[in-house]
Amino acid sequence: MGKRREARERAIQFLFQHDLNPRDNLDEAMNEFWDSQRAAAIAGEKGRANWNEPVQLPPPTTGEAEMRLFAEPLIRGTLQHRDESDAHIMKHVKNWELSRIAAVDRNILRLAIYEMLHREDIPPVVSINEAVDIAKKFSTEDSGKFVNGILDKVKAELMRPARNVK
Repeated sequence: MGKRREARERAIQFLFQHDLNPRDNLDEAMNEFWDSQRAAAIAGEKGRANWNEPVQLPPPTTGEAEMRLFAEPLIRGTLQHRDESDAHIMKHVKNWELSRIAAVDRNILRLAIYEMLHREDIPPVVSINEAVDIAKKFSTEDSGKFVNGILDKVKAELMRPARNVK
């Protein structure tokens, strides 16, 4: 799996967690999230059965640092533009309330819409493909189609090329 895909998956995990249990101090919440991700990886590598047992965390590896450098601006941007993304979602779902959309799908959509509208270094088709694949991995059997349908409608309204970066 590519580093950007892994970073997006981590961003979705954080956004899901934050959506269900928002914290006032975003920096603190992100630091705790990244520490827990590293601790879980270390415990998994060592085959530890007791996940609650304290783990001495080494400094992040270069790969972890690069992943975090890509993921954190996605997280911050998605949260900053959340209301705008939600408005786009609601525009394209029929007879649904935002709260009825599965939390993981809702946050996948928010991240992809943020990328499509505000990250000109990422082609919209890449955002859509990544979102669909992540939805298939983390959500229901039909989530990929649902996410693709909404994001295709958002892409149709864009005022930039879908396959190129600026």
